[in-house]
Amino acid sequence: MESGELHDRALALEEVLRDCALCPRSCRVDRVKGERGFCRSGHLPIVESYCAHHGEEPVLSGTRGSGTIFFGHCNLRCVFCQNHQISQPAGSLRRNEVSMERLAAIMLELQSLGCHNINFVSPSHFAAQIVRGVEIAASKGLCVPLVYNSNGYDSIQTLSLLEGIIDIYLPDLKYSDDRAALKYSKVKDYVRHARPAIVEMKRQVGDLVVDADGIAIKGLIIRHLVLPNDLAGSEESLRFIRDEVGEKTFISTMSQYFPTHKAGRYPLVSRPINPREYEKVMEWLDRSGLENGWVQDYSSKDYYCPDFEREQPFTP
Repeated sequence: MESGELHDRALALEEVLRDCALCPRSCRVDRVKGERGFCRSGHLPIVESYCAHHGEEPVLSGTRGSGTIFFGHCNLRCVFCQNHQISQPAGSLRRNEVSMERLAAIMLELQSLGCHNINFVSPSHFAAQIVRGVEIAASKGLCVPLVYNSNGYDSIQTLSLLEGIIDIYLPDLKYSDDRAALKYSKVKDYVRHARPAIVEMKRQVGDLVVDADGIAIKGLIIRHLVLPNDLAGSEESLRFIRDEVGEKTFISTMSQYFPTHKAGRYPLVSRPINPREYEKVMEWLDRSGLENGWVQDYSSKDYYCPDFEREQPFTP
């Protein structure tokens, strides 16, 4: 993308930030002035940590790692959040706010380490700040693919301003029923927004493309976490992906669910998934017609491990 167009996108997203509608919650607060809505975030991005991450899908981690930037706070309130220490604290995480220049420097540092990509984790509420950081970093030589690693609760309007900037979309598809989304993630319209958002992501970047070394350079990967008692509605979600996104879509099916954070207060999510639940989803996956992706092995002794290095591609 030309530098002028990137600058214009950054300006457009900052205007959205002034009456914040970066995500579907549309809190309409002026975050440029420091006002905070549901995500508890103001103008400056919150970076909790960053690293060369080797536990992502193989096409992202490769041999040199995915240059992962973990943002603080979130636009959901999942009672079972695996990263609740950085996404769900009741107070502000202002101590970890960084300037746009520092965010750009982090991107360049990760690139200098040889990372295959820059991986923005929980980016939805910081999309404007990310683009401003990318603008600065691109002027100083940033050239690796950019990964938008979101929970799926994204705004079509925001995504439209990311077109041509983001190379790889990595959204979750958490639920197929908004009632479950409301109870367990405190969002009443997750499905209504996540599905069109994923379709828009697919329109922008298409199916996954890898280079000669098998490293992703562009495209869509959808993550689906298997929940106990089929609260994720896995069969319906797989059907949606097949019918509305496409049979060639890469899907990463995860068995790592662990009842952490507030999950113990909710009986249906207060335990890990069991072997029968895992096998049922595998049966649905086999019948879905989806052709590409990874399946996280089920193991009762290490079900909580988010490491994808043990995964194998599936071919139904």
